[in-house]
Parts: sequence; C-alpha cells; structure tokens
Amino acid sequence: MTFEVAGDAYDRFMGRYSRPLALALVDWLGPDPGSRVVDVGCGPGALTGVLVDRLGAEHVAAADPTAPFVEACRERNPGVDVRRAPAEDLPFDDGSFDVAAANLVVHFMADPVAGLTEMARVTRSGGQVAATVWDIHGRRTPMEPVWRGLDVVDPTRPDEGVSAGARRGATDELMARAGLRDVSGTELAVTVTHPSFEEWWEPYLHGVGPVGDAVAALDDRRRAQLEEVLRDDLGDGPFELTAVAFAVHGRV
Repeated sequence: MTFEVAGDAYDRFMGRYSRPLALALVDWLGPDPGSRVVDVGCGPGALTGVLVDRLGAEHVAAADPTAPFVEACRERNPGVDVRRAPAEDLPFDDGSFDVAAANLVVHFMADPVAGLTEMARVTRSGGQVAATVWDIHGRRTPMEPVWRGLDVVDPTRPDEGVSAGARRGATDELMARAGLRDVSGTELAVTVTHPSFEEWWEPYLHGVGPVGDAVAALDDRRRAQLEEVLRDDLGDGPFELTAVAFAVHGRV
C-alpha cells in the first residue's frame, strides 16, 4: 500500500471526499477563535486548509510522514508550520495545542494507540483530540462501489474492513486506551456528485491506498471486467455517492 503520490493525485482519489468531511469535522468540533490546532496525518492539506480558513495560518500546524504531501500542504497553506513526521512521533512540545485532529488517518497509523497518545501529549490539559475514520466495516466508504465490483472479479482479495477504527466504536476504544477521557462520537456523512464515470474511475488506477493496490493487482482482462461491472452499476454519470465516517473526540 502506498501514499507516495503527488498531492494532486491524492486529491483526485480522496480529496474530493476528505475536503467536505474536514468541513463537517471542524463544524462539529467548533474550535474557539484563537485556538491552536494541529492536523495530524495532514496529507495534501484538506483539513489544514479548513482550519486556516477558520482560525488563520498562525494558529495551525500540520504533520505527515509522506514527503510529497508535506510539500503540497506547505505550498497550499503559506504560514502553516508543516513538518514531516508520523503520528507516533510528533515534533511538537507537550501541550502545544488546544486541539489535535486526524482526518481519515487512525486506521493507517502503524500504532494507533501510540499515535493517539502522541496527539494527547501535544494537546493541553482539557483540550480535544479528534479523529475521523470511514465506516469501512459497514461498507459506507467512498471506495465501496469498487470493493463491491472486486467482490465479483476478484473475491479472494484482502478485506479492508480489518483496519483499526474501521467498525463502530473502535476509535472510541483506541482513544480510551490512549488515556483520553469523556470520549464521544457521531457520524458525519458527505455526498459528492461525480460528473462522469471517467472522472470517478480514473483516480483508482494509480495504486493509491488499499483499494488502489487491489485494482493494480488485477491483470488487464480482469481490470477491464471490473470497469465494465462498475459502469453497469453506476452508469455513465452524473451520479452521487454518499460516504459516512465515524467522528470521535476525547479530552486530555
């Protein structure tokens, strides 16, 4: 599995969903004006950009382990302190932030409890640690049509639903294990209109994330079969897809 792709490529794949999800997350958290917030696992900067719009660049920091994403986030968000680092080893001082947030990141952390513990460390006492994860186990993700098609053409492929945080209540449990208190959550739904089948399908051909790996593993014949199955399912477009994420926060 890889995320070593250009920021624009990731945007075409997931940014079209992560941006509206970031808006919903910030609305739900409601950070006070003047709050300092760190975006952990920032990617190209979907959540970072929303935070900058709400709070100003001087109140926002970000971190991601992937070099192209760090570069893209810096270019898109001048004035934001963006650093290359994994969630499990954040290069910020204790209690530096009022909020630490991770948008669609927990299930990709090498050690989710360690990552959430680090997020708590860099957050002040009484501050919030927050995270979103697609409902992978419930099959309510943006990638679900592709996984459904893969069930037809490649039923032996790995199941993404085993990821940490992928089922209801899993992220809550991880936060509790990380020592956070008053943990609670909600569901956030986002709906995206795709103008054509080609606009929706093309980003899945670049090997991004688990679903990209699964598509890339197909030979030419089965990839063509998958595209046919998906086109029959979705049509030529335009069409809407709705995805649902679990959003969870706890207090330090």
